Amino acid sequence: MSRNNVTVTTPPAAFDAAAGDPLGLRARSRRTTAWSAGLGVALVVTVLVAVGAGAVTTSPGTVAQVVAAHLLGRDSDVSPATDAIVWQVRLPRVLLGAAVGAGLAVCGVALQAMVRNVLADPYLLGVNSGASTGAAAAILFGVGGGLGIYALPASAFLGALAASLLVFVVARTSGRVTSTRLLLAGVAVGYALYAATSFLIFASGSAEGSRSVMFWLLGSLGLARWDATLGIVVVVVGVTVVVTTVLGRRLDALAVGDETAHVLGVSPERFRLAMLVLVSLCVGVVVAASGSIGFVGLVVPHLARRAVGATHVRVVPVAALMGAVLLVWADVVARVLLAPQEIPIGIITALVGAPFLLVLIRRMHAVAA
Repeated sequence: MSRNNVTVTTPPAAFDAAAGDPLGLRARSRRTTAWSAGLGVALVVTVLVAVGAGAVTTSPGTVAQVVAAHLLGRDSDVSPATDAIVWQVRLPRVLLGAAVGAGLAVCGVALQAMVRNVLADPYLLGVNSGASTGAAAAILFGVGGGLGIYALPASAFLGALAASLLVFVVARTSGRVTSTRLLLAGVAVGYALYAATSFLIFASGSAEGSRSVMFWLLGSLGLARWDATLGIVVVVVGVTVVVTTVLGRRLDALAVGDETAHVLGVSPERFRLAMLVLVSLCVGVVVAASGSIGFVGLVVPHLARRAVGATHVRVVPVAALMGAVLLVWADVVARVLLAPQEIPIGIITALVGAPFLLVLIRRMHAVAA
């Protein structure tokens, strides 16, 4: 092609690729597949390395041997002590960390779409605080004791659901819920519930119980075992990831605006309420198992969107894998940094998330200016 005696040559291959994929859908699909596969491999490697890390270091090969032996129902060639450390102590903890990280990340993705605000996450919207209040009541005063092992997750879920509904009611004005009101209501309710949790700790009169709850509120995976709690967390997080992925198109519509959602046949009010219940269930179960862990639901959704774009069908599974990898490594740091003393995992995630939040706020201010 010639213009003003300047010849411009368009490579046939590039032209054909553009003609065959004018919107870049295939390219984005390949990118999502590549990220998902890479993160899947990274998660497997992370699990093997994390299980081996600690006061007694075990090689990834030995970890894989122990896990394979238990899964295949045969004896491993390692010592009984190493076998017990890997299988009974560390592997449940690492699997719980992966599930918790995935759950918090996906809940963050859903909440940011629901309120159309990049600063939203379960911690900032008061959902974590509600779950923490319910769980603290169960630990300190035996609320829901008749439910046995399910008392703690049930109390945390009910607390998270109550907090979510309260935020929804407070933010609703003239029959509508705006993203700004929902975010501000979440912050206010979160502070109130944090005060309520502190009051419960003070009123319990148990110094040991108070220390236990305070450490648990900062996040810990130390109670992970092969029991029903781990199974509940894995199942609930798995269901949340699948449902959120399936409803990804509706989240896309909601993220654009309520008017667009109406045009596409989505009822914003009903869908937002249904998603709040789902998020509350997931956060309640996660907080009951690991305590209150902040910033994962804030940081990971942004990283996932930068990796694969803003389409939620792609963002959700990538965010789940990223969250799993991030929290497992945060737990490794919490275990080994000051070994044998364990640091609450919420401190590690806050050290990573707080600078990220500051950078995000500065970028938002620069764009607005």
